[in-house]
Formats: sequence, C-alpha cells, structure tokens
Amino acid sequence: MHQEVRNNSRRRRHFPKHATSPPLSGDVLKSVFEEIRDNWKLEAKSESIERYFFHVSEVKAIETGKKSYVIGRKGTGKTAIAEFFFGRQDYNQFCEKLSFKNFPFNDLYKLKNEGFTPTNQYITLWKYLIYSIICKLMVKNQAIDSAVRSALEKVFSPDPLSSLARWITQWTATDFNLSILGTGGGAKGQLVTNAPNWIERVEVLERVIIEHIDESNYFVLFDELDEDYRDMVNVVQNKSYTALLNGLFKAVQDVKATLSRNGKGNVLPVIFLRDDIYSTIQDPDKTKWNDYKIELGWSSEKIKDLLAYRLSRAIDKNSKIYSFSEAWGMIFSKGPIVTGGGTGSAISIFDYISRSTFFRPRDYISFIRNCAENSLEKRPLSIISPALVKDNDTAFSNYLKSEIIDEIQAVIPDISNVFDVISQIRKQTFTRAEFKSTYARLDSVKKFSEKDSDFVLQVLFLFSVIGNQPQQKNQQVFRYKNQDANINYKESLVVHRGLFKALQIL
Repeated sequence: MHQEVRNNSRRRRHFPKHATSPPLSGDVLKSVFEEIRDNWKLEAKSESIERYFFHVSEVKAIETGKKSYVIGRKGTGKTAIAEFFFGRQDYNQFCEKLSFKNFPFNDLYKLKNEGFTPTNQYITLWKYLIYSIICKLMVKNQAIDSAVRSALEKVFSPDPLSSLARWITQWTATDFNLSILGTGGGAKGQLVTNAPNWIERVEVLERVIIEHIDESNYFVLFDELDEDYRDMVNVVQNKSYTALLNGLFKAVQDVKATLSRNGKGNVLPVIFLRDDIYSTIQDPDKTKWNDYKIELGWSSEKIKDLLAYRLSRAIDKNSKIYSFSEAWGMIFSKGPIVTGGGTGSAISIFDYISRSTFFRPRDYISFIRNCAENSLEKRPLSIISPALVKDNDTAFSNYLKSEIIDEIQAVIPDISNVFDVISQIRKQTFTRAEFKSTYARLDSVKKFSEKDSDFVLQVLFLFSVIGNQPQQKNQQVFRYKNQDANINYKESLVVHRGLFKALQIL
C-alpha cells in the first residue's frame, strides 16, 4: 500500500500546476459527496485505511527502525499510522497494537520497581511487556521452529489482545508460570525454572527472542496513552503518570539497542503520543530522544497533497491521484471568498478554510464533510460554492471548540467556563490586563478551579486558542505554526479565527 502511495505521489508531480479540472456529472458528484459525508471519519480507526492512508515518509522511517516515537497534536495522524501498520500484517510482518483506552492505569502504577529512582522504576516492566508481546507474535509465525512455538504457546496464547488489562494482569502476576523453552545448549522445547522477579523474567525472554526469532518484522504499537491524562493538576497522579511514560520511552530505546547489538533490529516497538503530554516528560537525556522522534506537522503544500489524495480516492477507490488543483476544482468553486463581511480581501476557498484550522487533517476532514453534507441538501446539486463554505463557519467553529475542550480538560477541568471569559471580552484581540480583570470578575460567579489567570493564558497559548499579535509585524504568532513559540504578555493577545463564531466574537 505504501509503495502504491509513493508511486501515486510521483505521478502527481507530472500534472501542470493549474490544470483544468475535468467536470463531474451530477450522479458522480452526488456519489462523491455521499462518500465524503458517510466515510470520511475524524477517527482513523473508523475509516478505510486501505483507501485513504497517506503518511508515506513517516511509514518508511518507522519500518526501517530509524524512528520509534510518533509525536503530534490530536488530529494530526498518529492513529492513522498505527492503524496502517496494524492492518498490514503478512507472513513476514507481525504487529500488535496496545490500546490503553479505558485501561486501569493504577494497576500499572503498583508494578513499579522500588529499587530504582522514580524515572526508572517502570523500565523493566515495559521491557517485560514488549518482550511478552513479541513472544506472543512469534507463536503466530510459521517460520519459527514448531518446537519453539509450541513451548511459547504454553505461556503466551496466540489469542487476540481483546482485553489488554486482562493480559497484563495475567502476565505480571507474582505466580505467573514463566517456565519456557531452554536456551543456550538446551534442546528445543525443554523447560527451564520459573523466573520469580522482573529482571530474571526480562532476561529469560530476551534470550528466547535473540536465539529463536526469525527475520520477520515485529511491531509493537503503543497507542491511546493519553487515557490517564485527565486531572494533571493532581500532583501525585501527574508524577506517577509521567514517570510511567518516561519508563516506556527508555524501555523502547533499551530494547532496540539490546536486540540490534545482537543482530535483531527487526523488533520495532513504536510509541504514539500527543505533543502536549510529551512536553510534560522530564528527563536529563530527553534531547537524545530526538534521534528517534517524528513530529507530525503539516504545511500548506503537504495538506494539499493529502487532500488531492483523499478527494481522488473519494471519486474512486482505485482512481489515479489528481493534482490538488484538479481534485479540488472537481468539488469546489474557483470563485474567491471576500473576507471582512464583504469589505476585506478576496482569498481562495482553500485559504479561507485553512485560516480557521490548526493545519490538521482532522480539521479539513470536518469542514469538507460538513460542506458535502450541506451540498447534498441543495437543489440543483452543484459543486461547493463560496457562500456554502461561509455558511459552514459556525458548525466548524463549534467542532473546533469541542476538540479543544477535550484536549485542555486534563489541565483545566472547567475550560468551558474559561471560554466564557473570552466571550465576555468579545474582541478578536485583547490585552493581558483585560483578560485578568474579566477573569477575576467572572470568578465570583464561575468559581474557577484555576485561580492564576496567567497560567490559564499560558495553557490557552499552548493549545493555540490564543496567539500573540506583534505591533510591528503583520503576522500573528501561534504555537501550532511554531512549536517553539512562547507567550509574550507585553504584546496583544489574539483569538484563533476558527473559534470566533463559537465564542461569539464579533
């Protein structure tokens, strides 16, 4: 699949930059809008990966073992990549996806190794889980010696990981029988003594993998790790959660280094994590993690390539990949949109939509899906007009506000009430003093959980709800455009345009 995407990407470069779009008949246009309305999903796991997967360069970096940490904001494509690998299993590629959604994290917190410092207490636990999953996958591989597979199957059932919590509880039980095939000079299938503690268990499984694994690729994917990222103002929970994640990152490095030294670089554990959570992890060696990290970011050109691919696939799942101008012109009018209530500058529909987004695929999917749905209600059916795009501003703004609430609630539980402060100010730009005074006034009614208004502004800046508006520059500073940007209290603060309607900003 990824090879096909690469080929399509190369073909796309041969199109003229401003190619004329072939018109779609009414029936085909209706079919395309229905496909977008019904099958474009905000959650990658609910979408056809075979039809719509696009992340080519990221896949290459992961499958060659160069990258192991996929970091990005919610909606940037982490789960799409995880689902791609999980759905692409073959005779020489095995994969398990560990989803921590609804996982009882407290069970893991209890399994820390008190003999190590807090940041290292969970490394052995994670290594044990990774090795256990690899052994479980080896049972499925017919290329592994049958005696070895038989011995492994007595310990690690090949049944699907339908309940991760149940499997982890079983594998980490103190009485779990880890009697397993002999290593070194022992005959295949011979049993050895049960390993009673974490270090011994890890050493046993490590030897088994080094001595018996074949050349197939084995992926262990850690996804949806944000499930315990709820109330991060709780210092005790915050400390335990970040220590657990810290241990996972170090364990992945350790596993890859150990197995690679022994010629087993085909074991590929991969972590998928939100960038705001990643930023909370503190470690003296964290800078070195950059060698293994992919930061999912989207430029205008990359978004256009993605949309060209998706729109081409919406026309036909086996369609050639049109250039962006061709694909876009098939469903959107070429007419511009005049900003500022009809008194501003004229910009393209794509640029109009883009300025309301965080440049995430999920944002474009939401906006275009709404447009397609509304177009199907119009008679006669036609391509999407500038007027229809503007009519979708409010629906998209409400979607964006809802997305941000989901992200920020872990840090500020009553973020919905905090948004009322901006609605009360009712201006696109405001000062730190204006926010502080309005926040204090509403606190008497709302009883905000966070009393420090400067901290609230920092969080809003972190999630790009607000940015800075420099006086000397005709440009706004938002963190979604520049990950290294920091809030400047001396400059005016500006609300992201995509939130204007939801926050009742005039």
